[in-house]
Parts: sequence; C-alpha cells; structure tokens
Amino acid sequence: MIGTPPVAAPTGALDGVRVVELASEHGAFAGKMLADLGAEVIVVEPAGGHPSRFFEPFVDDVPDLERSLWWWNYNTGKLSVTLDLHRAFDADRFRTLVASSDIVLEGETPGRLQGHGLDYEDFAAVKPSLVWVSITPYGRVGPRSHEPATDLTILAGAGPAWSCGYDDHLLPPVRPGGNQGYQTASIWAVEGAMVALYASQTLGIGQHVDVSMHAASNVTTEAATYEWLVAQATVERQTFRHAAVRQTPPRLITAGDGGYVIVAPPRHVAEFRALVAWTVELALTEQMDEFFFVEMGVERGGIVLSEVETDPIVAAIYQAGNDCLRLVASQLPAKDFFVSAQKRGLPAGMLFAPEDVMEDQHYKEHGFPVEIFHEDLDRSFLYPGAPFVAGASPWRTRRRAPHLGEHTEMVFGPLEAQPQ
Repeated sequence: MIGTPPVAAPTGALDGVRVVELASEHGAFAGKMLADLGAEVIVVEPAGGHPSRFFEPFVDDVPDLERSLWWWNYNTGKLSVTLDLHRAFDADRFRTLVASSDIVLEGETPGRLQGHGLDYEDFAAVKPSLVWVSITPYGRVGPRSHEPATDLTILAGAGPAWSCGYDDHLLPPVRPGGNQGYQTASIWAVEGAMVALYASQTLGIGQHVDVSMHAASNVTTEAATYEWLVAQATVERQTFRHAAVRQTPPRLITAGDGGYVIVAPPRHVAEFRALVAWTVELALTEQMDEFFFVEMGVERGGIVLSEVETDPIVAAIYQAGNDCLRLVASQLPAKDFFVSAQKRGLPAGMLFAPEDVMEDQHYKEHGFPVEIFHEDLDRSFLYPGAPFVAGASPWRTRRRAPHLGEHTEMVFGPLEAQPQ
C-alpha cells in the first residue's frame, strides 16, 4: 500500500451532512448515493471487515478484502471505521459518533441494536434532531419483521420477478439482476432520509424512517400491483416490454447486422412525421402495404394510447408504426438505427454488450463512466458514475472505497479530543 490518500472535502447538495452507516448489503447503495451527493458517510464495520468485502469477483482474481469489486462499487466516497459493538468501549465510541451525526443508516435485524442500548429510541431523547433510517426485509414492526430474506426472495415475494421474463410462459420468470431488491429499497431510503433531513433542519425534529424492502419492491412493480388491487387483473410478462394484462406488440427487434434494438411505436405527431420522412429517405415505402396508416398518424395529429383498445383505426395506426420501425431497423446496423432514431426524436434503445456500455457516446456525454485512482494499486479503474444528472445538485464520485478501518483514528481523534 502506497499510503492513505487525503480525504477530499465533500462537494454537493449534502455538504456538511454526516451519515453513520452500519455496513450492510441492504443499505450500501443508499450510503453510496448520500456520499456521492456530498455527505460525509462513515461506514462502521467489525474488526474483520463486513462480509461483503469478500464477495466475488476480485480485482485480478486475487481474493482479498481490499479487492472485492462489490465492495468497491457500493462504497465509493465513504470513510471506514471499525467497531465491535459488543464491547463497552466501542459501544461508547459509537454513541459519540452518532451524537456528531445527522443521519444513521442501518440494516440490522430488528432488536439487535436495541439489545445493546444503541437503537433509535436510545438516541432520540438526547439528540431530537437525529434522522434514523432502517432498511429491513419487512420493516421493523409487524408479523414478518424477523423473517430472513435475500435479494432474490424479496424480488420474488414482492412481485417484480413475476413481471420479468419472456412471452413463452413455459419458461420461468427471470430474476432482475444487479441487487435490484436492495437497490430499490436504498432509493426509497434515500428519499425518506432527504425528506426527514429537511424536516430536521427546518423544524429541529428528527424521525425514524422505517423502510421495508418488500414494500419498496412491491410498489415498484409498474402496473402489476395496482392492476390487481384496482381491477383484480393479473399482468403477464412479455419479452423486453412492460408486463401487461393484454399482450402488446414486440419491442425487441433484430437489426440488419443481427444486433438488437428496442423501439416504442410512435404516438405523437412529430414522431409520425419523423418516421414517414425516414422511411421515404430509405426508399422503403413500397415494401410496406399499410404505410398509409403511418401517414394517417400524421394527418390525425398523433394518437391517444388509451384508444388503441377501443378504436380499430387507432389500433391499426399503432401497429403500422411498430411494423414500420421493424422494417427500417431490418435495413440498418443496430448502432446506426439507434443513433439515427434518437436524432430524429424517436424513442429507441439498443441492447449493448456489458463491455460496450462504458464506450457509448450517450453514457460518456452524461458523465456516466468515471475513472477513480487507487493509489495502493497505482492505477485507475473505470466505475459507473451518476445514475442521473442534476444540474443544481451535482453527483460526484470522489474517491475509491475505503480500506478496512482506514479512517478510524481520523474520525475518532477529533471527537475524543473534545471536552466531555
């Protein structure tokens, strides 16, 4: 190791906010978002390191608690301290740390912290402005609060897995990848934390934000949950498009080079105009018998999507727009179709190989790929950056994930030097 890098001052919407994060799989993404928005996020780990430090894959395939790509990705910008909350000395250190903080983020089994006298109720009386965020499988209270869960069981039980898969229902549902159950809960946790923080800063009143991973995923099922609750109707999964009660036209299209693109049929008049012009430009109008329906989309000033089910003319226009896009895509390489459709204002996507995502111009223009230097390895690595662009509240991935306990003395030194 070459040495501990200097800790850059936070810059962002959450400048001056201190977050104490008890390391967990559940809340790691929430802590990352808060850190990259400018908060000082201090992740508390046991002396041997949080188990996620040992998640594969490892850099250069060398197993090491400082080389886990999972740990790297979910802990950028954070500081690391080590504490054993079973020890009285470390428990007191944790109390001192929380007293200096604005937000506590944790994913502990309900009751564990209470047993140590380190739960929200133990701090709220002495620090009324404290915001405490819990992320647990089924919430802190209720009949299922102590049931164990994983990312897979959350996605299956809450509903998203039912909506993911293929038109062929002889095939099983497909699990959403990339820790989506945990990430979805983390996004709701950050939203709750931000609202509670605003209340704390304006009213001086803190609160406990209790996030259920199950509930977070259930209300993020697009139409599935409310279709059932409102109409007692069950959506069916469809290949590369929204699950729906009724089957919709295919969206995944094979392009001229064998690559795949994703399209949405035109609805607005500008989209119909662009598609007509593109089809004429490629001299493809004679290859489509119902091209006049696409032109009718221009004449009618677009279509209303809800009328597709009730008006056969609107349904024919909608289907013709989809067929016309398929025809155009079949004549072009996938990347050419994707870029040209975007330039023409037509909603379209492209199925990228993972290794191609970071090289795409769209991602680069949005600043998504971010290089972070690892001084201990004397090289830089390419990371996924901001999932959104907010001009007035910039997201900045400032530094690599911390080494185990790297900042323990830096954090506690000033706290323990203060008069008690």
